[in-house]
Amino acid sequence: MSCAICEKRKEKRFCPAVHGRICPQCCGEQREVTLDCPADCVYLQQAREHEKPRPIQDLDQASLFLQVEVTDQFLYEREHLIMGLSYALAKSARGDRSLADRDLIAALTSLTKSYETLVNSGLHYELPVAGIGQQAIAAEVQKLIKEYREAEQKHMGYVRLRDSEVLRALVFLVRMAHGRTSGRPKSRAFIDFLFAQFPEKDSSLVAPHEAQSSIIVP
Repeated sequence: MSCAICEKRKEKRFCPAVHGRICPQCCGEQREVTLDCPADCVYLQQAREHEKPRPIQDLDQASLFLQVEVTDQFLYEREHLIMGLSYALAKSARGDRSLADRDLIAALTSLTKSYETLVNSGLHYELPVAGIGQQAIAAEVQKLIKEYREAEQKHMGYVRLRDSEVLRALVFLVRMAHGRTSGRPKSRAFIDFLFAQFPEKDSSLVAPHEAQSSIIVP
């Protein structure tokens, strides 16, 4: 039997993405490129185990917002905010299984640029977010920020969360997303990481305070 993709080489492994058997070469070359690899694929899992994190110097430096400083002290003080934002991302991804890492990164990047403009100039300017899926992600994140501030107002009598802190939290998530994704077009490595932090529980996501704190250790 020949490979279901190239139809030349001999098939040696079952590919759940094509529901057929393919050769190792096509598996390696097309994984998360043309193939929508499910998270439970053993070959995808094996590849991730041996895949080294992408060095920061190899990434587009402009995409990491290096001009924004995110300290360990900030991560400690605003861990609940970061967990909440991560929860919002996981919730969005679970609501639309067609989303890939690049969709989350695009939505986060757009929001980060908007908050950077707000912090630096005081102007409320929302950059357009392409695609319904990415718009839904941005809306879910904005909703979480609004609810976070409402909770502060309710429990403390005032809102403590500053826009500059939201900016730093978003920058942290952007950097973490770039570091955890494989960079391939259909990669869902970052999404699967979020799912591991917020597993499904009785058909819903685990609340942020119940998730693993490893979210802040990319």
